[in-house]
Amino acid sequence: MTLRTLSALEARVLAVLVEKESTVPDSYPLSLNALTLGCNQKTARDPVMAASEADVLEALEELKSMHLVSSVSGNRVVRFEHNGARGLAVPGAALALLTLLMLRGPQTAAELRQNTERLHRFADVSSVEGFLDELAERTPPLAIKLARAPGAREPRWAHLLCGEVSQPEPSQAGSAHIARDEEMAFLRAEQQRMNAELVQLKALVHRMAGELGLSPD
Repeated sequence: MTLRTLSALEARVLAVLVEKESTVPDSYPLSLNALTLGCNQKTARDPVMAASEADVLEALEELKSMHLVSSVSGNRVVRFEHNGARGLAVPGAALALLTLLMLRGPQTAAELRQNTERLHRFADVSSVEGFLDELAERTPPLAIKLARAPGAREPRWAHLLCGEVSQPEPSQAGSAHIARDEEMAFLRAEQQRMNAELVQLKALVHRMAGELGLSPD
């Protein structure tokens, strides 16, 4: 089955279900109220949302139609659980990475390793990068390595479940910094050229003065 592009709220709902399965197993599967609270959480979320229970329920119905979520009945309250690994056809480690990208936005491999610790423990950053590379090489790809932003030491990764992601553009400050560096490099080169010409001129003056029997001073 080919999945359609998810909305931002659908991705958030799926990611919260995956997250809470590991972080609050006693409350999982989640009720609609608990799931809505998880979607609107103000910590460890980017962006912060303000979805209503009706919005979350609509997103759940869409996810159920794609076999990414299912509902279970118990104690007179309908609860919901994810089917992310099977629905997306990815291993648990890769699902953990996608979950954090859906919850917190683009992150570096090192940040992902740290932030996924409660969902899946990766041995090192290279193992995180290995799973990210596999997600990026899928058809269609589920993740993408973003161009390194100006001043950033490491590139960030983003998920593609909600469609294409805009690449970071150099900030005005970054562009100004680059322009200053280029100008300084030009000025240094020009100074070196002028110094070389001055040395040549001094040598010429000394030679002409010697031929005329004059002191170059």
